[in-house]
Amino acid sequence: MKHFFTVFIFLLAFSVNAQKFDTAVDYLEFVGEQQEGITKKMWKYTKAIAHSKSDRNVENKRKSLLKTLDKAIENIKKAPGYDGNEFKGQLLDRLRFNKNLLNNDYAKIIDMKEVAEQSYDLMEAYMMAQEMADKKLEETQEEYEANYYAFANKHNIKIVESETDLGKKMTLSNEVFGYYKKLYLIYFKVYINEVYLMEALNNNDANAIQQNANALSESAKEGLEILKSVENYKNDKSIVMATKKAFEFFIDEADNKMPVLVDFLVSKEDLEKTQTALEKTPQKKRTQEQIDGYNALVNKYNKGVKDYNKINTELNNKRETVINNLNNTNQNFLKKHIPND
Repeated sequence: MKHFFTVFIFLLAFSVNAQKFDTAVDYLEFVGEQQEGITKKMWKYTKAIAHSKSDRNVENKRKSLLKTLDKAIENIKKAPGYDGNEFKGQLLDRLRFNKNLLNNDYAKIIDMKEVAEQSYDLMEAYMMAQEMADKKLEETQEEYEANYYAFANKHNIKIVESETDLGKKMTLSNEVFGYYKKLYLIYFKVYINEVYLMEALNNNDANAIQQNANALSESAKEGLEILKSVENYKNDKSIVMATKKAFEFFIDEADNKMPVLVDFLVSKEDLEKTQTALEKTPQKKRTQEQIDGYNALVNKYNKGVKDYNKINTELNNKRETVINNLNNTNQNFLKKHIPND
């Protein structure tokens, strides 16, 4: 919601009577009261998205906003229009459209969020759905303002436009969320490769680990280059720096740590194959070369287990640190730049 309006009356020489203008102003003030209630609830909904870690709290705010919309629709519906029902009908159409957005588009967005982290395409679709829904709201607001002005002009009422504190907060929050989403998509495009890498690691699939490690390294390096051209938001470089640290971790993980883990898994596979072949060979037919080869693989495996566990522990701890740091940085960024009052 972009603007509220303060109404001033300019009586023209050919005006019929003051009462008529008073009635028109009264109707605009009545409409403004409904709009203000909706905007306040919209701001609470926006604050919940920015500051709350509870999806339930966000959903409750959405439902509360819907109730306020229903109440406004009912109030305007029951009240008589002024000078016909054209403006009244326009108001009701807009409110019903917004209600439909919250019931359908925004509800669908909540569902999309549950699967968004499964792939970059799903995350991008989730972000785009948010932008499209917000754009629809913005367009209906512009239409509301146009109808509001037309009604005022028709009745010789001059509108002095003023952006309220709520209006400023809503504008600011849209700006902040836009910056945050842009940075998050840059991060997620890299991060999803680490998700695939962890799946391959859990499956002990050496080939898949190597492929996903290469993809992670390449995407993280590309991400670092992209970050160089990202401007800080009001001199706040916190998200850029936290994202950079995450990318540097991913590169080290992929380029330096994964080769050691892959080497261990390959040696483990070699040991299992050699052991199977040795067990199938009758003891009397086993050669010293076979036995020496098997023992060498056992020694390599035993040493590799220690290195594998050590590196895995280091990676898990470092991963938790950099990702928690980025998540906390994102939350602090939103808290810092989006008012919580």
